Amino acid sequence: MQGKKTFKDEKELLFSLSAHVPEHNFYRRLKQQLDLSFLTELTRGYYGKCGQQSVDPVVFFKLCLVGYLENITSDRKLIEHCSLRLDLLYFLDYQLDEPLPWHSTVSRTRQLYPEALFESLFDRVFSLCVEKGMVRGDTQAVDSAPVKANASMDSLLLKQPLESVQQQEADKQRMLQKNSKPAQPITAPAHQLRKLEKHHENLRGTFTSLGSTHEKAQLVSNKTHYSPHDPDARISVKPGKARKLNYHCSMVVDTAKGFISHVRADFADGRDSQHLPSLVTQVQGRLRENGLLMQELLADTGYSNGSNYFMLRAAGHHRLDSRVRDVQARDSGLPL
Repeated sequence: MQGKKTFKDEKELLFSLSAHVPEHNFYRRLKQQLDLSFLTELTRGYYGKCGQQSVDPVVFFKLCLVGYLENITSDRKLIEHCSLRLDLLYFLDYQLDEPLPWHSTVSRTRQLYPEALFESLFDRVFSLCVEKGMVRGDTQAVDSAPVKANASMDSLLLKQPLESVQQQEADKQRMLQKNSKPAQPITAPAHQLRKLEKHHENLRGTFTSLGSTHEKAQLVSNKTHYSPHDPDARISVKPGKARKLNYHCSMVVDTAKGFISHVRADFADGRDSQHLPSLVTQVQGRLRENGLLMQELLADTGYSNGSNYFMLRAAGHHRLDSRVRDVQARDSGLPL
């Protein structure tokens, strides 16, 4: 006899969420190993003593972790995604019929906490992974990638002379009434601006000879232009890619288990080699706090320059061959 399924919405349902999440499920095992209860006391000072209850800080940071693991950058999509997954609801300590936090609450909570709090959480999780034997520490690999800013190249504005910006700052009330944003001053030295103008003149000549009229994408610079929507974004380009407003993300990974030992965001108008000394110093400090010693650092040729080689040699390091794509650095306690 042929069967036919008819859906009938239950008004009352006895349902055990933990019974429907398998023991081998990743988020169930992660929940058993990751104890974030210390965040309650760590974040207590950012809340008042009366009023409506906020989202649990532990839930907020678990949502951030899920967003990273599931590659979801939108808070709205993150909440929708979690509401459709039994294992994620169990990981967040929410029942099947319990509404998750509103997506705007997640965004406001992210703005509430300072950067130091996120770093404290990173250090605590790093220490937990060291205790579990997931971090060896002797070999670290560093690389970087541009992260696209939420701003368009078409929205770039020309920076104003410093005197003009000071005049605008003195008239803040007028700007607030017009709902305008203050301009950024030109901070580049005069000789750099002259060199940039000469380069732009050469480009204009090339455009004229080719009959092209699309000059704006080629004739902007971080020295003379800025984004009013995201002033911290910088114009950058990778070989074979279009110029965009980006951030510079550096990441250091322990090669034993592929665990991230350090991550940092910087302005996108700097070279990789400029960030290497501070990255090494920060990674060395975190490893020392956990009783580990970095003996070798792997990096591509973008991190190589004379200054970095000189500092590494001054610290007593050897086998610095520019033909290979790694830099060996033995921890001597000296700042790099």
